[in-house]
Amino acid sequence: MKPKEFISVAKAEEIVLSKASSFGIEKVELLASQNRMLAESIYADRDFPPFDRVTMDGIAIDSKAYKSGQRTFLVEGVQYAGDCLKSLQNPQHCFEVMTGAVLPLGTDSIIRYEEVEIANGNATLGENIKLNVNIHRQGSDAQSGDLLLSKGKKIQAGDLAVMATVGMSSVAVQKLPKIAIITSGDELVPIAETPLPHQIRTSNVYAIHGLIQDFASEVTHFHLPDSLSISIEKLGKLSQEYDVVVISGGVSKGKKDHIPAALASIGIEQHFHKVQQRPGKPFWFGSNENTIVFALPGNPVSSFMCAVRYLIPFLKKSTGQNAISQNFALLHKDINFKPQLTYFAQVQIFNENGVIIADPLEGGGSGDLANLSKSNAFLELPHSHKNLYAKGEVFRFWAF
Repeated sequence: MKPKEFISVAKAEEIVLSKASSFGIEKVELLASQNRMLAESIYADRDFPPFDRVTMDGIAIDSKAYKSGQRTFLVEGVQYAGDCLKSLQNPQHCFEVMTGAVLPLGTDSIIRYEEVEIANGNATLGENIKLNVNIHRQGSDAQSGDLLLSKGKKIQAGDLAVMATVGMSSVAVQKLPKIAIITSGDELVPIAETPLPHQIRTSNVYAIHGLIQDFASEVTHFHLPDSLSISIEKLGKLSQEYDVVVISGGVSKGKKDHIPAALASIGIEQHFHKVQQRPGKPFWFGSNENTIVFALPGNPVSSFMCAVRYLIPFLKKSTGQNAISQNFALLHKDINFKPQLTYFAQVQIFNENGVIIADPLEGGGSGDLANLSKSNAFLELPHSHKNLYAKGEVFRFWAF
């Protein structure tokens, strides 16, 4: 191929992300919203806490009585959590109070049981008691109408409690796409079958599925034989039914690599085909009004890398998340790479005394599937005119 037929990694990223857009908004049950992107802002429906809340088991007194020298208080009653608000009838008396209860009217200080002696219905305090403590004041966390969670936030476990507190049994979130993953090639057989000597079990689909399952409402697997007519028929149908179609294999220049031609015949516009990178040069990307198509190379590492570098950022941006990795690591040892391409090196990322280190792994190229299990990121070594990427240099990495 002539160099002009390739585009840069930066250009490929720009084109892919330019096609990212929301798949819509949907309401889901509260517990189903965790790790989804919030599509509405959440406001306090009343003060937090909604009353002066007791934070320690003990007694509630009017501090003026203690300041005047009183040390023994008649227990007038008990204020339990969940009880309606009670009122101290005599400022020289006290209430026993439980954690979570409303602070009784006429009291302003909670004295812990550990600092109180109760006998014969009287509570006796010592000297140097701290007053005006152990009370969580009404509205001290948030006031009615305050913004609690902003639209666009990724919902975490603690956010579920916040939304439950304001009475949200369901919540609006960014809709996740339906994704089809398609393998291509007569050499592939299902994993439950015993392959013949000239065959291999399908594997790329499972790695890609594992990468994208948190970004999809549904992921379904399909297989295409090396037939142009069948590819046209099936791809035409799937492009109408799925928001995103991910294909592994059939995009290079082999005599049975029919995918680009099949996609063109069903009206999928090609945005680019082939990127200045290793692995993954034959990567094809296109779309129509119904679907986005990522046609990845069939070699395992190439397919996996393109999914990590382009497909995941696309899905993140489409669901309201930060798409571009801002993670950088220090190269642990020299890497020699002569081709004028961006090189995605398989690395093991680890933390050494607060410094993120990338340790390159030796591998057998784009077909070395086993080596993926030993690495946890790709280190992006940018296209340059040098052959040596030296130990100690810093580069961006894409974790998986």
